[in-house]
Amino acid sequence: MTNQNSPNTTPTPTPTPTSTPTSTTTPTVTPTTSSTPHPTTSHTTTPTPAPTATPQPQSLTGAGASFPYPLINAWIGQYTTSVKPGMQINYQSIGSGGGIKAMQDKTVNFGASDAPLSTTDQGNVPNALHIPETIGSVTIAYNLPGVPSTTNLNLTGPVIANIYLGVIQNWNDPAIQNLNPTVTLPNQSIKTVHRSDSSGTTFVFTGYLTLVSQTWSTQVGQGKSVSWPSAPSAVIGNNNNAGVASTVNGTQYSIGYVELAYALQNGMTVAAVQNPAGNWIVPSLASTTAAAQAVTNLPAGNESWVGINLLNTPDANAYPIVSFSYLLVYKELNVLPDMTQAKATALVQFIWWAVHDGQNTASAQAYAPLPANVVTLDETTIRSITFDGQTLSVT
Repeated sequence: MTNQNSPNTTPTPTPTPTSTPTSTTTPTVTPTTSSTPHPTTSHTTTPTPAPTATPQPQSLTGAGASFPYPLINAWIGQYTTSVKPGMQINYQSIGSGGGIKAMQDKTVNFGASDAPLSTTDQGNVPNALHIPETIGSVTIAYNLPGVPSTTNLNLTGPVIANIYLGVIQNWNDPAIQNLNPTVTLPNQSIKTVHRSDSSGTTFVFTGYLTLVSQTWSTQVGQGKSVSWPSAPSAVIGNNNNAGVASTVNGTQYSIGYVELAYALQNGMTVAAVQNPAGNWIVPSLASTTAAAQAVTNLPAGNESWVGINLLNTPDANAYPIVSFSYLLVYKELNVLPDMTQAKATALVQFIWWAVHDGQNTASAQAYAPLPANVVTLDETTIRSITFDGQTLSVT
């Protein structure tokens, strides 16, 4: 079809393009030199400083005594939150015997015990140091329906020993009633509760009974674990201070021994125990602190602490069943398979803080702060700790 809008003309053919011959010689291009040279910009290179390595938070593990656990737990919370955020410290309350065994097996970075290392323990954990960390009391707690919880029964050391020996089997026995003439005591069998694990609290309690009762000393003696007399009344064992506290609170007409912090936390009723001055003393922070003032002539941290105790101290206001609790640390930390220089430093810095700033937390947890002379002794001990023979920064 013809496009009616186009003129009626014959299209002119497009001419065939003519090829331009290509020269066989490639011209050489000579650069044109500018009369005014372009200035060269000189770049000054600032060296990039090497990044400063940020110390990574360390992780420490410990295990042992339940006696100081409320205080150690408070320390860990404060230290890992406010002092060294991000650091991890895991402490397992498994009893003093368990802590010493963990030290022997080298499965923890530090242990804790209310009982000083025996000669056998020292052989199993060579070069371990004693670092007194706090001072606490062992209370005589009981569950006695019908007797007001505001009444603290009076008990003497020999009476407590005879209860656990099975010589005194009923609550209204004359030996107890005569000490408490204004209290009506029930004619009910006494159920004695004790620790069933290897325990520093047991060591302190049986040490006290050994001091006040010749019969106990001869028949049972002192130990982290002892052969408990089988009295006709119920004899109940449980692990840790928390376990004994729970058993006493849940068992009517029972009696047991627990560290003061556990008695307070669990709202337990405790006995007033007669001290060597003849005074009836209720366990408290004040009466524990009074016993702590008797601390003198202590051995060095690397020496034996067997025989060191705060039982039956002469202060008229002192509660008679009081004890140190110790952190246990190897003097040369390279014996631990997971130890590094950084972790060793973190460990000694935590312990240094515990015996200094950490003592400000003790009173709130019902433990007596360490006297100044004990802190000074601890400082010398902590400074002696090494890793690969190198001293460690304590701050």
